[in-house]
Amino acid sequence: MDYFYFNKNPNLMSNEPSLLLYLHAIFDSMNRFFIIVFLLFITVSKAQIHEIGVFLGGSNFIGDVGSTTYIAPNKPAFGLLYKWNRSPRHSWRFSYTQSTIAAYDEDSDMDSRIERDYRFKNSIRELTAGLEFDFFTFDLHDSEPQFTPYVFTGLSYLFYDGLYFQNGGPNKEKTYRTFAIPITVGVKGRVFNSFVIGFEVAVRNTFKDDLDGSNPTNDDFKNLKFGNLTSKDWYVFTGFTLTYTFGEKPCFCAD
Repeated sequence: MDYFYFNKNPNLMSNEPSLLLYLHAIFDSMNRFFIIVFLLFITVSKAQIHEIGVFLGGSNFIGDVGSTTYIAPNKPAFGLLYKWNRSPRHSWRFSYTQSTIAAYDEDSDMDSRIERDYRFKNSIRELTAGLEFDFFTFDLHDSEPQFTPYVFTGLSYLFYDGLYFQNGGPNKEKTYRTFAIPITVGVKGRVFNSFVIGFEVAVRNTFKDDLDGSNPTNDDFKNLKFGNLTSKDWYVFTGFTLTYTFGEKPCFCAD
Protein backbone atom coordinates (compact mmCIF):
# COMPACT_ATOMS: atom_id res chain seq x y z
CA MET A 1 0.00 0.00 0.00
CA ASP A 2 1.92 3.00 -1.30
CA TYR A 3 0.91 6.61 -0.98
CA PHE A 4 2.14 9.42 -3.20
CA TYR A 5 2.41 13.14 -3.82
CA PHE A 6 0.47 14.18 -6.86
CA ASN A 7 -0.22 16.76 -9.54
CA LYS A 8 -3.28 16.83 -11.72
CA ASN A 9 -1.24 15.10 -14.43
CA PRO A 10 -1.16 11.39 -13.39
CA ASN A 11 2.18 10.97 -15.16
CA LEU A 12 3.78 13.18 -12.50
CA MET A 13 2.96 10.83 -9.63
CA SER A 14 5.94 9.50 -7.70
CA ASN A 15 5.77 6.68 -5.17
CA GLU A 16 6.99 7.13 -1.61
CA PRO A 17 9.38 4.69 0.10
CA SER A 18 7.75 1.69 1.68
CA LEU A 19 4.99 2.15 4.21
CA LEU A 20 6.98 0.10 6.73
CA LEU A 21 9.76 2.71 6.80
CA TYR A 22 7.18 5.48 7.25
CA LEU A 23 5.48 3.68 10.13
CA HIS A 24 8.85 2.99 11.74
CA ALA A 25 9.61 6.73 11.76
CA ILE A 26 6.23 7.46 13.36
CA PHE A 27 6.63 4.81 16.05
CA ASP A 28 10.17 6.02 16.78
CA SER A 29 8.87 9.57 17.37
CA MET A 30 6.01 8.28 19.54
CA ASN A 31 8.41 6.18 21.61
CA ARG A 32 10.45 9.30 22.34
CA PHE A 33 7.29 11.09 23.46
CA PHE A 34 6.34 8.29 25.88
CA ILE A 35 9.91 8.16 27.24
CA ILE A 36 9.69 11.89 28.03
CA VAL A 37 6.34 11.42 29.76
CA PHE A 38 7.64 8.45 31.76
CA LEU A 39 10.67 10.42 32.96
CA LEU A 40 8.37 13.20 34.08
CA PHE A 41 6.25 10.75 36.07
CA ILE A 42 9.21 9.44 38.02
CA THR A 43 10.79 12.85 38.69
CA VAL A 44 7.81 14.94 39.82
CA SER A 45 6.31 14.71 43.27
CA LYS A 46 2.99 13.04 43.96
CA ALA A 47 1.50 16.34 45.10
CA GLN A 48 0.97 17.62 41.56
CA ILE A 49 -1.85 17.43 39.07
CA HIS A 50 -1.29 15.80 35.67
CA GLU A 51 -3.23 15.71 32.42
CA ILE A 52 -2.85 13.25 29.57
CA GLY A 53 -4.99 13.18 26.46
CA VAL A 54 -5.42 13.62 22.73
CA PHE A 55 -5.68 16.29 20.06
CA LEU A 56 -8.08 15.80 17.12
CA GLY A 57 -8.49 18.33 14.34
CA GLY A 58 -7.10 19.43 11.00
CA SER A 59 -4.10 21.11 9.42
CA ASN A 60 -3.41 23.63 6.68
CA PHE A 61 -0.28 25.10 5.08
CA ILE A 62 0.78 28.70 4.41
CA GLY A 63 3.65 29.20 1.98
CA ASP A 64 4.47 29.52 -1.72
CA VAL A 65 1.90 26.99 -2.94
CA GLY A 66 -1.85 27.16 -2.42
CA SER A 67 -4.08 29.44 -0.43
CA THR A 68 -2.76 32.08 1.98
CA THR A 69 -5.77 31.79 4.31
CA TYR A 70 -4.43 31.38 7.83
CA ILE A 71 -7.08 29.07 9.27
CA ALA A 72 -8.43 26.66 6.65
CA PRO A 73 -7.87 23.03 7.71
CA ASN A 74 -8.01 20.62 4.77
CA LYS A 75 -6.31 17.48 6.16
CA PRO A 76 -6.87 15.55 9.41
CA ALA A 77 -4.39 15.88 12.28
CA PHE A 78 -4.09 14.01 15.57
CA GLY A 79 -1.75 13.93 18.52
CA LEU A 80 -1.00 12.96 22.11
CA LEU A 81 -0.32 15.46 24.87
CA TYR A 82 0.74 15.61 28.49
CA LYS A 83 0.55 18.54 30.92
CA TRP A 84 2.19 19.01 34.28
CA ASN A 85 0.23 21.75 36.07
CA ARG A 86 2.66 23.73 38.19
CA SER A 87 0.03 26.23 39.40
CA PRO A 88 -3.61 27.15 38.66
CA ARG A 89 -2.27 29.58 36.02
CA HIS A 90 0.51 27.73 34.17
CA SER A 91 1.64 24.26 33.16
CA TRP A 92 4.43 22.53 31.27
CA ARG A 93 3.08 20.89 28.14
CA PHE A 94 4.56 18.13 25.93
CA SER A 95 3.01 16.72 22.77
CA TYR A 96 3.44 14.55 19.71
CA THR A 97 1.38 15.54 16.65
CA GLN A 98 1.26 14.25 13.10
CA SER A 99 -0.59 15.18 9.95
CA THR A 100 -0.39 15.43 6.20
CA ILE A 101 -0.15 19.06 5.10
CA ALA A 102 -1.43 19.83 1.61
CA ALA A 103 -1.93 22.92 -0.56
CA TYR A 104 -3.48 23.52 -3.98
CA ASP A 105 -2.90 26.56 -6.18
CA GLU A 106 -6.47 26.34 -7.44
CA ASP A 107 -7.63 27.36 -3.94
CA SER A 108 -5.59 30.58 -4.02
CA ASP A 109 -7.01 34.05 -4.68
CA MET A 110 -3.84 34.93 -6.64
CA ASP A 111 -4.23 34.67 -10.42
CA SER A 112 -0.58 33.72 -10.91
CA ARG A 113 -0.91 30.71 -8.61
CA ILE A 114 -4.19 29.59 -10.15
CA GLU A 115 -2.60 29.69 -13.60
CA ARG A 116 0.50 27.81 -12.36
CA ASP A 117 -1.72 25.11 -10.79
CA TYR A 118 0.84 23.47 -8.46
CA ARG A 119 -0.15 21.20 -5.61
CA PHE A 120 1.69 19.07 -3.04
CA LYS A 121 1.38 16.86 0.02
CA ASN A 122 3.90 16.41 2.82
CA SER A 123 3.94 14.37 6.03
CA ILE A 124 4.61 16.18 9.31
CA ARG A 125 5.59 14.49 12.59
CA GLU A 126 6.53 16.78 15.45
CA LEU A 127 7.51 16.79 19.11
CA THR A 128 6.71 19.97 21.04
CA ALA A 129 7.51 21.21 24.54
CA GLY A 130 6.72 24.51 26.22
CA LEU A 131 4.71 26.55 28.69
CA GLU A 132 0.93 26.99 28.72
CA PHE A 133 -0.43 30.08 30.49
CA ASP A 134 -4.07 30.42 31.64
CA PHE A 135 -5.65 33.88 31.69
CA PHE A 136 -7.97 32.89 34.56
CA THR A 137 -7.33 30.68 37.58
CA PHE A 138 -7.92 27.08 36.52
CA ASP A 139 -7.96 25.00 39.70
CA LEU A 140 -9.14 21.49 38.85
CA HIS A 141 -9.75 20.71 42.55
CA ASP A 142 -12.19 23.57 42.96
CA SER A 143 -15.82 22.39 42.91
CA GLU A 144 -16.89 25.47 40.94
CA PRO A 145 -17.07 25.33 37.10
CA GLN A 146 -13.68 26.01 35.51
CA PHE A 147 -13.14 27.88 32.23
CA THR A 148 -10.29 29.94 30.82
CA PRO A 149 -8.66 31.17 27.62
CA TYR A 150 -4.98 30.20 27.32
CA VAL A 151 -1.85 30.68 25.25
CA PHE A 152 1.05 28.31 24.66
CA THR A 153 4.52 28.63 23.19
CA GLY A 154 7.80 26.76 23.31
CA LEU A 155 9.78 24.80 20.71
CA SER A 156 8.82 22.15 18.15
CA TYR A 157 11.11 19.60 16.49
CA LEU A 158 9.64 18.18 13.31
CA PHE A 159 10.30 15.54 10.70
CA TYR A 160 9.17 16.22 7.12
CA ASP A 161 9.84 15.18 3.53
CA GLY A 162 12.16 17.41 1.52
CA LEU A 163 10.47 18.21 -1.82
CA TYR A 164 11.42 19.80 -5.12
CA PHE A 165 9.32 20.61 -8.18
CA GLN A 166 10.33 19.31 -11.58
CA ASN A 167 8.24 19.13 -14.76
CA GLY A 168 5.35 20.73 -12.91
CA GLY A 169 5.09 18.16 -10.13
CA PRO A 170 6.53 17.57 -6.64
CA ASN A 171 9.18 14.94 -6.00
CA LYS A 172 10.47 13.66 -2.67
CA GLU A 173 14.19 13.81 -1.94
CA LYS A 174 14.63 12.54 1.65
CA THR A 175 13.43 13.13 5.21
CA TYR A 176 14.66 16.30 6.90
CA ARG A 177 14.42 17.67 10.44
CA THR A 178 14.05 21.23 11.64
CA PHE A 179 12.71 23.41 14.45
CA ALA A 180 9.59 25.56 14.61
CA ILE A 181 8.13 28.10 17.03
CA PRO A 182 4.63 27.11 18.19
CA ILE A 183 2.12 29.87 18.89
CA THR A 184 -1.17 28.56 20.27
CA VAL A 185 -4.33 30.28 21.49
CA GLY A 186 -7.33 28.42 22.85
CA VAL A 187 -10.09 28.04 25.39
CA LYS A 188 -10.73 25.14 27.76
CA GLY A 189 -13.17 24.05 30.42
CA ARG A 190 -13.72 21.16 32.80
CA VAL A 191 -16.36 18.60 31.87
CA PHE A 192 -17.39 16.10 34.54
CA ASN A 193 -14.86 15.72 37.36
CA SER A 194 -11.71 14.51 35.65
CA PHE A 195 -11.91 15.63 32.03
CA VAL A 196 -10.93 18.91 30.38
CA ILE A 197 -11.99 19.79 26.84
CA GLY A 198 -10.43 22.58 24.83
CA PHE A 199 -10.44 24.18 21.40
CA GLU A 200 -7.27 25.73 20.00
CA VAL A 201 -5.55 27.18 16.94
CA ALA A 202 -1.86 26.28 16.89
CA VAL A 203 0.43 28.05 14.40
CA ARG A 204 3.91 26.69 13.61
CA ASN A 205 6.52 29.12 12.27
CA THR A 206 9.20 26.80 10.86
CA PHE A 207 12.89 27.50 10.35
CA LYS A 208 12.79 26.16 6.75
CA ASP A 209 11.29 27.08 3.38
CA ASP A 210 11.13 23.71 1.64
CA LEU A 211 8.06 22.01 3.09
CA ASP A 212 6.22 22.84 -0.14
CA GLY A 213 9.20 22.21 -2.45
CA SER A 214 9.61 25.88 -3.38
CA ASN A 215 13.10 26.28 -1.93
CA PRO A 216 14.87 22.87 -1.82
CA THR A 217 17.51 22.42 0.87
CA ASN A 218 19.69 20.36 -1.46
CA ASP A 219 21.83 22.69 -3.60
CA ASP A 220 21.58 20.17 -6.45
CA PHE A 221 18.06 21.54 -7.01
CA LYS A 222 18.77 25.24 -6.46
CA ASN A 223 17.86 26.06 -10.08
CA LEU A 224 14.32 24.76 -9.34
CA LYS A 225 13.52 27.33 -6.65
CA PHE A 226 10.47 29.57 -6.97
CA GLY A 227 8.29 31.91 -4.91
CA ASN A 228 9.36 34.15 -2.03
CA LEU A 229 12.74 32.75 -0.95
CA THR A 230 13.05 35.11 2.05
CA SER A 231 9.93 33.87 3.87
CA LYS A 232 9.77 30.65 5.90
CA ASP A 233 6.94 28.12 5.74
CA TRP A 234 4.05 28.01 8.23
CA TYR A 235 1.47 25.38 9.05
CA VAL A 236 -1.52 25.44 11.40
CA PHE A 237 -3.29 22.85 13.57
CA THR A 238 -6.91 23.63 14.44
CA GLY A 239 -8.99 21.34 16.63
CA PHE A 240 -10.04 19.98 20.00
CA THR A 241 -8.13 18.59 22.97
CA LEU A 242 -9.51 16.17 25.54
CA THR A 243 -7.44 15.37 28.62
CA TYR A 244 -7.90 13.22 31.70
CA THR A 245 -6.66 14.68 34.98
CA PHE A 246 -5.12 12.70 37.82
CA GLY A 247 -2.86 13.12 40.84
CA GLU A 248 -3.31 14.17 44.46
CA LYS A 249 -4.55 17.62 45.34
CA PRO A 250 -1.54 19.93 44.97
CA CYS A 251 -0.28 22.61 47.26
CA PHE A 252 0.55 25.49 44.91
CA CYS A 253 3.04 27.16 47.16
CA ALA A 254 6.77 27.91 47.27
CA ASP A 255 9.01 24.94 47.94
